[in-house]
Amino acid sequence: MCKSALFCLVAIFVVGAANAQTVPGSADGHGSMDVTPDHPSIQMQMQPEGFVEFIKLHATSGTDAQPNSTPAEMLMGRKGNWMLMFHGEAFLNQLQQTGPRGADKFFSTNWFMPMAQRKIGARGTLTLRTMLSLEPATVTRERYPELFQQGETAFGRPIVDGQHPHDFLMELAGMYDYHLSENTLLSFYAAPVGDPALGPPAYPHRASASEDPMAPLGHHLQDSSHIADDVITVGISHGVFRVEASGFHGREPDEHRWNIDAGKIDSWAARMTANPGQNWSLQYSIGKITSPEGLFPNEDLRRMTASLIYNLPIHKGNWASMALWGRNESPQDGNVGNGYLLESTLRFLDKNNVWTRVETVDRTNQLLSGETFLPPNFTERYFTRVQAYTAGYDRNLGDVPHLSVALGAQLTCYGLPPLLQPIYGSHPIGFVAFLRLRAK
Repeated sequence: MCKSALFCLVAIFVVGAANAQTVPGSADGHGSMDVTPDHPSIQMQMQPEGFVEFIKLHATSGTDAQPNSTPAEMLMGRKGNWMLMFHGEAFLNQLQQTGPRGADKFFSTNWFMPMAQRKIGARGTLTLRTMLSLEPATVTRERYPELFQQGETAFGRPIVDGQHPHDFLMELAGMYDYHLSENTLLSFYAAPVGDPALGPPAYPHRASASEDPMAPLGHHLQDSSHIADDVITVGISHGVFRVEASGFHGREPDEHRWNIDAGKIDSWAARMTANPGQNWSLQYSIGKITSPEGLFPNEDLRRMTASLIYNLPIHKGNWASMALWGRNESPQDGNVGNGYLLESTLRFLDKNNVWTRVETVDRTNQLLSGETFLPPNFTERYFTRVQAYTAGYDRNLGDVPHLSVALGAQLTCYGLPPLLQPIYGSHPIGFVAFLRLRAK
């Protein structure tokens, strides 16, 4: 029996790696692999020829898209008519922060994505996928420290200067893709827990943030809907373009992270995506979210996002970058908050990664009081803006079959207005050292 959740987490990876086999394989013209029962497991970096074929791979959460050339490491095998796939990664982090609001913590951020796919008739493809996280056990007290972060609740109070863990069940979804013609694809997505068509790929799943264990400060302005309840999405793709519409339940997950939340479909989103070349992906999305925050049940918001992603394959690596804007607006009083992000990760000489993330985000007046119970009739309003500047490096260690193990660290410096300096200090910083495990 495992004595701790962290030990169990490491054991999952070690056992999986020990049982896997590396075999040669080559992609066909549609980004699939020739996998036989005699060769049940492979490492694969998929580069489909076109956007429509890329969509059918469903290599990230929800129906999100990245550039066609983005590498997608996974384990694969075939069982009868089913292609079985597995993604997964875990960070074991030691975090330290300075200043009056700074804190230290050892914790793990992690997710695991098993997936199964098969043909249905001559034109259809069925995909079943779930995504799980042990963060309810590996991030204790419902949060890990992150200066200036806001969003969701813990123990009936707003989370301030901290990031909430993901739910144990991050996604449980079925997808059906049907070729109307060679270059036209009709897609359906249904998920009791899933990711609607709102925003870019969420930060745990995009290549530009693959080595950064911390959530962006703009998470709740940009991609926080990646875990939503009762999601239904319909999309149509033609050539390099796709248009999608989603209905979902707008309330974000509560602090009980092991269960499944549910509710009526009361929110909507629409997204336009284009992958004009193998290395580019851009999206614009808009949505109306009903009562996302549990502490403010009568307050809705409108969200808009736009993003541009570029991935450059290089010899023994790749360079993935993203520019992202997200905006929340309150229909009740017109209060508006914006978040801007630039992030980039360069993988070179196979074993090395360097990355940076630069953000400027609007923050609400909850920062002033911290994690306390809100007073009666409290009105949350965006009132100031902060910046965060992050740089990091990691290097893969050893050569374990089907397991990428890296040791790394990153440093974050913050820029803040004078009115916050008495609370946070003049120059707060955050430093995290980590061990990263990834199935490959």
